[in-house]
Amino acid sequence: MTTLAVWAPRASRVEAVVDGAPRPMKAADGGWWRAEVDAGAGCAYGFSLDGADPLPDPRSAWQPDGVHALGRLVDHGAFEWQTASWQGRELLGSVLYELHIGTFTEQGTFDAAIAHLGHLVELGVDFVEIMPVAAFPGRRNWGYDGVFPYAVQESYGGPDGMKRFVDACHGHGLGVLLDVVYNHLGPDGNVLAKYGPYFTDGHTTPWGDAINYSGADSDEVRRYFLDNAAMWLREYRLDGLRLDAVHAILDTSATHFLEELSAATAALSEQLGRPLTIFAESDLNDPRVIEPGWAGGYACDAQWNDDFHHALHAVLTGETFGYYEDFGSLTDVGAAFAHGFVYTGQRSRHRRRRHGRPLPASVSARQLLAYSQSHDQVGNRARGERLAALVSPALLKVAAALVLTSPFTPMLFMGEEWAASTPWQYFTDHDDVALVESIRTGRRREFESFGWLPEEIPDPQDPQTARGSVLDWAELDDPAHRDMLRWYRDLIALRRTNADLREGGFGGLDVAVDEVARVLTIARGSTVVVANLSPERRHLTTTARRVLLASAPATVAEDGVTVAGESVVILDGSDAGGDGLVD
Repeated sequence: MTTLAVWAPRASRVEAVVDGAPRPMKAADGGWWRAEVDAGAGCAYGFSLDGADPLPDPRSAWQPDGVHALGRLVDHGAFEWQTASWQGRELLGSVLYELHIGTFTEQGTFDAAIAHLGHLVELGVDFVEIMPVAAFPGRRNWGYDGVFPYAVQESYGGPDGMKRFVDACHGHGLGVLLDVVYNHLGPDGNVLAKYGPYFTDGHTTPWGDAINYSGADSDEVRRYFLDNAAMWLREYRLDGLRLDAVHAILDTSATHFLEELSAATAALSEQLGRPLTIFAESDLNDPRVIEPGWAGGYACDAQWNDDFHHALHAVLTGETFGYYEDFGSLTDVGAAFAHGFVYTGQRSRHRRRRHGRPLPASVSARQLLAYSQSHDQVGNRARGERLAALVSPALLKVAAALVLTSPFTPMLFMGEEWAASTPWQYFTDHDDVALVESIRTGRRREFESFGWLPEEIPDPQDPQTARGSVLDWAELDDPAHRDMLRWYRDLIALRRTNADLREGGFGGLDVAVDEVARVLTIARGSTVVVANLSPERRHLTTTARRVLLASAPATVAEDGVTVAGESVVILDGSDAGGDGLVD
């Protein structure tokens, strides 16, 4: 027998519908309904509220026939794990690799992605961070339009496909992180509002009514997402969760949802005996996201740092429109290295108000993720151009070095390690004509402040938009792409073996900026990183003599080092000896 349960506090009668047959359910405390049914894995089921047509279970773990059909039961205990002894690994200071299952390979499945795990191991990354896999409408989507947070997208391989992927990653020594969306649900196939007060009109988000985290009957809504997080970590054996846009989780409770989630995850980590990580995307530059609970924080382990990206992107590309208008100087990049956030309370031109707050001394630099590219910063461009389409290969190497020698926790976006030429664009697969047109119109309006023309924006619904965003692994046969890949491998290997570069504190870091010469020098202990963003050769005085790694030939002499234009050199100052010309 199987126990079916659903929270439907507004219904006066609820029936479970299993393989087409209705079964009465009994009311329980708190608006819950329960029934014991003779059903097993694979049975189609849903719930009928007050005699209406049956709906999928809000906690459905499998939607093999799409988000508009009933779900099927899953027995999570039936999967035979091959890596049951996996002990996990610590996130902070590791190297992350963000990927989208649907475009990582031509097939767009978990099983196809497994074939490339060897590439990631050779690259030297520690974790894969997969973009959302919660069931969404159609076959193509970024994942942020998911409507069944407990179900794994069927076109990717469904629940067992994901478990095979996680199992294979652990077998390769790779941790697995999942991007989850707890700030909204997609509009197409979303049934939660029919079951209960999952949403509130008291707050709004860019995607519609906010999730009801602190209004009437919100306890069970919070429990819905807390249980979801626990499911991913327990049943799918994930090593951590990345929380999408937590600034849109609007909670006025005395204990914020993020703090409650962090505490629950810490308790589960202790129970399972392996490290589990919660890290967030936030647009607030607010240290509370990562400060401990005793200091009034939400106790997330880490957060994405868009300030670092924006400062680096603007100085590399010269783009200073849209939200990049707040950046553009090499001094901004230096500030990001020295302080984590660039905006720590000063006025933001883009926001037309003060923005951010300084990080307290108790926060480690490793609690911030640094990246030169991400799904947002590539995909939310009109044409989805990667950085490789905007700057020279030489400057790409400089960007990679600044990320991978930073005191932060570095993250790469799939394909950047070989300067992939394929764009990564926004794509959907909706059936609702009005919704499709709304998305098209919204994308055009969003890009007005960037000066991008409407005709430059690919149609999200065109299947070619998604197909054109698939990585071309054949590029690895090209010498130029192989050269970039070698550079990334060398940088990661150096980071792994160099004690200075593994250090995650701000205290041992010294930053010098020359705006006129366009040179950034970062001393991390005895290791010195010199980045020359100008096209001209530059000579710098430094006591560091031994070149550890250079993107172009650098000449060291008694009075310092000469660095080629658009290049970076990493020096060791613990040994005053030099070795002349270094390739």
